[in-house]
Amino acid sequence: MIVDPTQKPPSSSRPTETQSKGVSRILVIDDDPDNRLLVSKVLEWDGYEVITTSSGNDALKLVESFSPDLVFLDISMPDLNALETVTTLRNRESYTALIFLSAHCNVNDVIKGLDLGADDFISKPFDPRELLARARSQIRIKKLHDDLKRANDRLRELVNIDDLTGLFNMRSLYGRLDNELDRARRFHRCVTVVMMDMDYFKNVNDEHDHLFGSFVLSELGQIIRQDVRSIDFAARYGGDEFLIVLPESDLKGSQLFVERLREKIANHIFSNGTDSIRLTASLGFAIVGPNSPDIDARELVRRADRALYRAKEAGRNCVYYDDISGNSPNLRGRTKKRGHLKSV
Repeated sequence: MIVDPTQKPPSSSRPTETQSKGVSRILVIDDDPDNRLLVSKVLEWDGYEVITTSSGNDALKLVESFSPDLVFLDISMPDLNALETVTTLRNRESYTALIFLSAHCNVNDVIKGLDLGADDFISKPFDPRELLARARSQIRIKKLHDDLKRANDRLRELVNIDDLTGLFNMRSLYGRLDNELDRARRFHRCVTVVMMDMDYFKNVNDEHDHLFGSFVLSELGQIIRQDVRSIDFAARYGGDEFLIVLPESDLKGSQLFVERLREKIANHIFSNGTDSIRLTASLGFAIVGPNSPDIDARELVRRADRALYRAKEAGRNCVYYDDISGNSPNLRGRTKKRGHLKSV
């Protein structure tokens, strides 16, 4: 079918109100200027945002910068590796639909295009109404992919988040911590793990009730979330015990963080209805750095947990630490007055 690109298609080819596309983005890759003009005009009639290119090299760059929802690609472009283009599209985090265009319509070409990873195949010359219908179909599929990804991301978040505190649970924390340790070794940085336990938390449930105890834990989760940086992550380790990971935090920075957190908890009034209480926390942390022995996430957590145990033994409401970063090898065994930092 021969179409004048300056004329709009028949009204029967226009989408219904429920098929409106908004600002979906389409990239057209074709080395024939007439084909590029025709395809782009047809798509623009339907309300899409369209950009075109005749260069295979520019096409791969535009995929990243323009982030199209759909790509029309001439499978026979001389300077473009179709397989490389498909691989680039399929490796993107966001799904991108792909329709191959070809001046050849034999079965082998169609099979080749689909086997390479295309979602659809249109032969030239084409009917603009068919091209629009196939574009609408792929945009719908693209949106389904996006909806599914959002649902899966939300499901993973629900699986990994403690619903009471809003912090991570321990399901995925060791893997995240091992990744941080690998990154710290690669870039010669420090990583700190903090273990925190509430002092005499059993009294909260005994003297009030478990609902108030849950409220206190929820408040603690909020305090921790407000206190950490965007690169830090925290988890409810179990019961009233919490674990916090501080990437790229040296000894001084870690000391400032834990002491600030300890004081914030000690000064906070946990109040809900007629129930009100003040609480304190004991904290222990371990820090590794470029000169540390090669230890994994579980060993680092064990070191922080032993420091926490020392803080409990020392009378609670204080902090002990284990500096295995190689920066302060002589800071073991020193203690200060209650409420301040101590090293093990």
